Amino acid sequence: MPHAHPSSIAPASAIEDLKIAAAWGVLAGLSAAALMPYLAQTMPDAFTRVRLPLGVIAAAQGAQALVLVGLLAWAGLRMGHRVGLGSPVLHAWLVARRRPDWARLKPLHAVLLGIAAALAILAVAPLLDRAMPPMLHPPASATAGLSAFNGFLASFYGGIVEELLLRLFLMTLLLWIVARRRRTALPDWAYWLAIVIAALLFGAGHLPAAANIWGLEPVVVLRTLLLNGIAGLAFGWLYWKRGLEMAMLAHFSADIVLHVAVPLLWPGALP
Repeated sequence: MPHAHPSSIAPASAIEDLKIAAAWGVLAGLSAAALMPYLAQTMPDAFTRVRLPLGVIAAAQGAQALVLVGLLAWAGLRMGHRVGLGSPVLHAWLVARRRPDWARLKPLHAVLLGIAAALAILAVAPLLDRAMPPMLHPPASATAGLSAFNGFLASFYGGIVEELLLRLFLMTLLLWIVARRRRTALPDWAYWLAIVIAALLFGAGHLPAAANIWGLEPVVVLRTLLLNGIAGLAFGWLYWKRGLEMAMLAHFSADIVLHVAVPLLWPGALP
């Protein structure tokens, strides 16, 4: 038996889901292109090996994300109907043609939870940083304002693309697989298991960037998985209880703290 659907994540046809996925694909493409200045700053050695203008790289990455992330978003939406997960805000706007149920979604709570997750990361990071190895490839130096601006652009990638991949697609896929083997509604433990797995993979997705800066020593792996896992648990819970957009809003809010506020207040710091 499929999981009961919240009223704002009602079943939709494949074409209606494709409309939502196309919108997310376009936003994912723009976000992927906007990420490039941040990556050029944090991994300058990698970009020096690519003999292409930054604008060309950004356009190529954006086009790739538009297609691939859009398709995965569509798959996530299709699977989500079975397990009660989805994109309630875009569903309301593009399919139901009505106002989203903001009273149930509680966007301000999502913002506050994202900020709380960022503050938790900032509190835990110094405890691990004492054991971190010297940087192998330090980020390129930049003014606080430029670092904050690049971080602001990168926050859209985190809030949109990473949530589409890790929550809408991956977390939904894990639950869909379990639901295929059951005749009853999914228990809460299944959702929590999917949240934890997605959070760990969310952290693992940041390992290449961390390895480029510090190398891949055990403490680097622990720091990357733990700090990103803290945020991933919060975002996964929001996706389960409030829908994709609230997870995105929390993720974006956390990244604004970590990648905009921190460079302005503590230049040179690496949360």
